[in-house]
Amino acid sequence: MKTLSVSHLLGIKYLNEEDLHLIFETAIHFKEVINRPIKKVPSLRDITIANLFFENSTRTKLSFELAEKRLSADVLNFSANQSSLTKGETLVDTVNNILAMKIDMVVLRHPNPGAAHFLSKQVNSCIINAGDGTHEHPTQALLDAFSLREKFGDLSGKRIAIVGDILHSRVALSNIYALKMLGAEVRLCAPKSLIPKHIESLGVSVSFDLMQVLNWCDAANILRVQNERMELSYFPTTREYSQAFGLTLERLNQLRKEIIILHPGPINRGIEITSEVADSSHAIILDQVENGVAVRMAVIYLLASKLNIPIT
Repeated sequence: MKTLSVSHLLGIKYLNEEDLHLIFETAIHFKEVINRPIKKVPSLRDITIANLFFENSTRTKLSFELAEKRLSADVLNFSANQSSLTKGETLVDTVNNILAMKIDMVVLRHPNPGAAHFLSKQVNSCIINAGDGTHEHPTQALLDAFSLREKFGDLSGKRIAIVGDILHSRVALSNIYALKMLGAEVRLCAPKSLIPKHIESLGVSVSFDLMQVLNWCDAANILRVQNERMELSYFPTTREYSQAFGLTLERLNQLRKEIIILHPGPINRGIEITSEVADSSHAIILDQVENGVAVRMAVIYLLASKLNIPIT
């Protein structure tokens, strides 16, 4: 059996192209499983997984929990605002207490960049990064790339645009790593204030003209403005942002070709994307949600196979 080159999923940065293809191949199998009348497999029947979410989440948390249960794992859900962290307990102490209950894998979402990497050095358990601040969100990038592969096949040479709040987005960084590794061309589009300095060093191009980018690309991943991470104003008004960078059906209809639209959610309808576009045939947003379960099943299964526990 092929195995991943890593024992944790801390970020796309730490994977190689063979890892990506192995995850995609495994996800294809699990997508078939979750579309059967009986959607459960006994693969991880003796594995216990803790979901530690220190930030609010809907799609990612539900997707991970469903993926774990579809694999027959025992699942423990942890919410930071109901824990001893509010009494001053450290992250390492919290996790060590949970691991003392014989947990095999930890799915971690945390507001601080590098939290998953730090934890992987401190505890003896498999860590899956479900988003660490503005750093990385590896499973989102994997499901985005998987969804694009379903539409295009090979992504080599495909032109992918990422539009929106690049500066505060962990989705953008993980997508850049994954798409570049798979041979795609990547172009970023946002107000200058929302483009990180030196981002071109990752092999991407930058444009401030949305129509130019839409005419260039084969697919566009639209990101929301992350107001909760902003300590100051990065553009004059939401209305002005929407007028310059919001994706509308009118703009799509002006293009010389059809393009595919992705969005990692949550969607701020009427700001970065209109309802007409989000609900149109151009968008594969619900495909991304479905694929998220299959991709996370693949990641969990492949990492569990590296534990010293027999899996089926």
